Order: sequence, then C-alpha cells, then structure tokens
Amino acid sequence: MTSDPVDPYIFTSDSLPSDPRFMPPLVNGLLGWRVFDSIMHMSEVYNGEGGTCHRGNIPCPLAVQVKTAEVGRHTYKLDMHTGIFSHTVVTPRFEATQVLYAHRQQSNLLVTEVLLKRFETSAEPITIQLESSFKPQSDDIDFQNAADYKGGRHIFGQTVSSEIPGGIRPSVHLIWTPIASTLTLPPDQSQSSWVFLVALAGSDGSAKSCFDTGLGLIDTGDLHPSHLRSWAELWKGSSIEVMGDETLNRALIGCMFYLLSSFPSSIEESNGPFVFGGISPGGLSNGSKDEDYLGHVFWDQDTWMFPSVALFYPSLARAVLEYRVGTVEGAQANAQQMGYKGLKFAWESAGTGRDVCPEEIYAQQEVHINGDVVLAFQQYFYLTQDLEMFTEGRGSEVVWGVADYWVSRVTWDPTDQQYHIKGVIPPDEYYFTVDNSVFTNAVAQSSLQFAVELCGLLAQTAPPEWQDVADKIKIPFDPELKYHPEFDGYTQGSRVKQADVVLLGYPLTLPMTPEVRRNDLETYEAVTDPLGPAMTWGMFALGWLELGEAEKAQKLLQKCFKNIQKPFQVWSESADGSGCVNFLTGMGGFLQALLFGYTGFRVQKDHLAFAPLLPLDIDALSVRGVSYLGNKMDWCVKRAEVSVSVRKSGNKEPFALELVLNTGATIPLIPGESVTFPRQPGQIRRVNPGFYSPV
Repeated sequence: MTSDPVDPYIFTSDSLPSDPRFMPPLVNGLLGWRVFDSIMHMSEVYNGEGGTCHRGNIPCPLAVQVKTAEVGRHTYKLDMHTGIFSHTVVTPRFEATQVLYAHRQQSNLLVTEVLLKRFETSAEPITIQLESSFKPQSDDIDFQNAADYKGGRHIFGQTVSSEIPGGIRPSVHLIWTPIASTLTLPPDQSQSSWVFLVALAGSDGSAKSCFDTGLGLIDTGDLHPSHLRSWAELWKGSSIEVMGDETLNRALIGCMFYLLSSFPSSIEESNGPFVFGGISPGGLSNGSKDEDYLGHVFWDQDTWMFPSVALFYPSLARAVLEYRVGTVEGAQANAQQMGYKGLKFAWESAGTGRDVCPEEIYAQQEVHINGDVVLAFQQYFYLTQDLEMFTEGRGSEVVWGVADYWVSRVTWDPTDQQYHIKGVIPPDEYYFTVDNSVFTNAVAQSSLQFAVELCGLLAQTAPPEWQDVADKIKIPFDPELKYHPEFDGYTQGSRVKQADVVLLGYPLTLPMTPEVRRNDLETYEAVTDPLGPAMTWGMFALGWLELGEAEKAQKLLQKCFKNIQKPFQVWSESADGSGCVNFLTGMGGFLQALLFGYTGFRVQKDHLAFAPLLPLDIDALSVRGVSYLGNKMDWCVKRAEVSVSVRKSGNKEPFALELVLNTGATIPLIPGESVTFPRQPGQIRRVNPGFYSPV
C-alpha cells in the first residue's frame, strides 16, 4: 500500500482492501454507492415495514471493473480533492484508466469514464474487458422494463412494502448507458475515451430530465469539469489541516471528505427534485437488510455529524434541520402512541419519522434523541441568527413540540422537590430502564430553555411550565465525590459503553468547576469499554483539552486510528474492524475533538468562544472557512500566536464582528485584513449595531 507523498488529499494503493466493506463510498447526499459494488442506494428509498425497514437495494450498472489480458501494474486512487476514484492499469503497450464519481452538482447522476491510451504505434488493436456484476433486479424493488430512452436502458418500480401500513411505497426510475463487455482502441487511434451514465430519480419525468442533463453535459464536454468545480468550491469554502503530523492530517481530511460527501449540494445547483433523507451512521452507501443499522437515522446525525459541518457550512447543515421538520408528523404520532404530548422524534428514523427501531425498548426509552434534535437547531441559530428557519422553515414547531413532550414526560417528586425522567436508556446503552439519566435530563433542560428563548424572539408567550421544569429538573450530582453519576443508582466503577456523562461539558456546556469536569473524565475514562464505538475517545480528548492537558488528549486521540481502515480512510465502528462501516459517527466525533478541541470553539448564545491549545507534536492548525453570522473566517493557530482573518463578502453584508481577548483587548475584524495576537482565550462577537459597508 502506498500514499501520495506530497498531496495529503490523495490516497493510493496497488491493491484493493481484502474486505470489500472497506471499499470507498462515493456519495453526494442523494445517491450512495460503494466502489465496484453491485448495489447502490437513493435517499429516502426504504423497503420493509416497521422494524424490518431498510435501505432498498438498487442495482448499479457501474459495477464493472477493467480487466486486461496482459499483465500490468495496477493503481487504485481516491482523490478527496475531487471525489473521484480511479483504477489505472499500465502494461508495456498501453494504459487503461477507469474513473468513477457520484456527480456533486447533478446529484441524480453516477458516472464512470474509461480512457484507453497506447504507448507506441501498432497495427494491432487494443482490447480491454469490462467485467460486470450488474443484474437489473432487486429483492427490495419490483422492477419492470420500460422502453429505451435516448440510447439508455430504463427500468422502474416501487419498493415491495411501505414503511408504515398503507403508506407510500417509494418509486425508483433507473436509466443508464449500456456498458459493453469489451472496449477496443483501433490501430489508427492513439487514445480514446468512453463515458457511461446512470440517472436515478423517483419519477419517469425526473429520471429522463436528469439523463438529458447528463447527455447535454457530455456533449458540451462539461460533465467531468462541472463535478470538479463543485468539489473545488466546497473545499474553497472550508478545510481543516494540521502541520507536524501527517497521519493525523490525513485522518482529518478523510473525515471532512466523507462527511461533506454525505450532505447535499445546494438545492439551487441540483437538477430535478431533491429529497434529503438524513444521514445514517454508515451513510448512503450502506444500510441494506441486516447491515449497518439498516440505513436508519439516529442521534448520530444531530450530535456527532452536524456540529462540524454547521460550523463551516450552515446552509448545508440546514438540510439536517429540514429533514427533522419533515418528520414532525411521525414524531407527533410517536408521542401519541406512547401517551405523551408534543413530539417524540424516532430513535431510529427513516422516511416518515415513525420509529422503525427493530427493538421496541430503544424506541420507548432512548428519549434523549429529542434534546439532541433541538440542540442542533439551537447551534444553527446561534451560528446564523436565521429566524426564518424557525418561522417559514417551521423550526419552532420542532422546538416547542419537544418542550411539550418533556413537560408531559417528567414526574414531580415531592421528596426532593424536583422533576424526574424515569425509565430511560442513556447514551450508554449498557443500562436500561434507569431513572434520571444525567445526560437525558441535562439535554431536556437545555431544550426547554431554548424553547423559552425562542418564544421571546418570536414575540410569543412561553407556557410557564417550560421554565418551571427547566429550573427544577434533577441533574444527578454526588457532592461528596464531586462527580456526576450517570443515573440514579449508578455505582462508580461500573463499566460503560461509550461517551455519556462526558458530553455534559461538551456539547451541552453544563456549568461545572474544573474539578468536577476532571472527576467526570477520570471516572468514566477508566471504565469505558475499549471496544466501544469510535466517537467516544474524541469526546474524552476534547474534555482534556478544555482542562489544558493537551498531551493526555493526544494519547486518547491515538486510539481512534485503530478504527481507520487503510488504504482509503474508511472508518469502522469498532477498533477490531467490526460493526458499522464508513462510520460517520466516529468521524464526526474525531473531527469535533480537533475542530472544537484544539481551537476551543464553543457556540454560545451571543458569541463564539475560543481557547486555542496545541499538543507538542502539532506545529500549527489551519481552519479555513469558519462561518459565523454570515462571515467566513480563516484561523491559523500556532504554539505562541493565533491569526484570524475575515473574508471579504460577496453581495450579502454580514454582521460586523469584533474579537475580544481575555486580557480585555477588543480588536475589530475588518474583512480582508488579518489580525494576529498572542495565543489566549477570547470570543468573537457581533458589533452592535450595523453592518460593514460593501468593500
């Protein structure tokens, strides 16, 4: 296995992974496909009722590999600059290259291109084989043949069963360019290329329109370039890199690439109707029957994947919020079924928002999902001040519906004069039917407080019980040992599955002393299952960075590398390679540990706090494209100093910002100018009132 020695965004190998699960996924927010696999998936296409619901397998016509009669040197490359995977075979007579990509701009398209080039003039033709595993059939979709369309084959069908009784069965239309079993370069040509196109959509008209768009781009020579431009624009908007540790830098780039791939391009760029169906732990390329959590959407999306993308691209991250808004009807039905008011978001969600968890106890008890959903809405608002998301975008329905749920879910305990939440599963899923999970209660408190705040912003009167429950809900704490028990009756030293109590400090920012924060970290780090899910150690590392212990944090981050499977940086859920693959949850936790840990970024109500700290083996951290109140900021953190610059804006006039250091100095941030200061904590805040004039 080799990697590009110069470009950290390019991962190369002379062989493919022995385990096909670790083949790289090519995803664009609507379509997902694991390279060379015979099946692919489309957002919101699920088959099966209730707990059997899973992503519907769609046959992939691009499941072909180049084979040559002559022995050659093989190179497999994933270019994260461009979202392109390539396979090149070099023989003494010729070079054959196959490239594959999920089109970033035209989200309904998958593409493969083959380039055949001879090295010397010859009277002999050159022929290569395209070995296919494609079969135009599926156990999940009743496909029928349709008439060919402009040279493309066409099949269509609906899923076998709906997610809920009597519900809609999603439709799929698939049009593709037929791929021959061989390609030949005639003797009179030095090189030639072929383009094969796949278009997927939910209706006949949309599929044909998308196929037409692809054909038009081929005719103008802009199919490949338009994809490259979209990825270039995406990376121009954001990046995070470290200097001094190549392995860590490559891991960061891989996490960013796979997470960004999972989000849709802007709706304005996409051709045809676009339905974003949320992000499952293994992403769109996984989630078939009996694998990778069936492609369901969990708290992983809102808590682990959302924050980093929101800090760079609020417009992309908004798709997560819109997905939750789109499942409000299902959330209302979930709450009613359980005998509660308001909204109960599904522990495992698919298309409708009804809970499709195969095991009912999780659907009934893992109620912290409600607070996790609202926390994402809160973070988005603090980053953008976008009230439209909460009015026309219906975000207020989510926030207020969850508040109503919490009020109906708590019980008043007259003995301790506090509200309790009983019978839950905490994030640590080794325990069931516990009372007063400290994380569940704290996230409920946070969402109630934001519901009251949102009422004030929208000139509405909050029901008094929202604030009452927020003020009086029990937050378990041991005053003698000065730590937070995970729940009522937790015995210190008992094993835990994953990050739970440590999430109180981040992302919940629950007020506590450094001593308590340290005690929580030490208590639970010692008893966390070493084979637990990958995102856990990133949260412990982030906690130690908060306390100024960068080297201890770095040792914990090193544990994450066991989950990164070579050569294409595909994460596994567990360190031994088992569990969910392309584990975006783990990538999200790792990315947050560095993005919010090394910088100390904390998204607060009226400012963006920072407290930079680097471990000894990191020379510098570059974070480009941080979005705050309509501004784009570039940060460079070094051991002794920090530089910040605000990019010049385009047509929109963002809020004016200033930098306030803990020493008391206040520095205006002028677009186009860089500010450098000695490394120390501080905050970025809005200058009131006014905007910068266009420059």
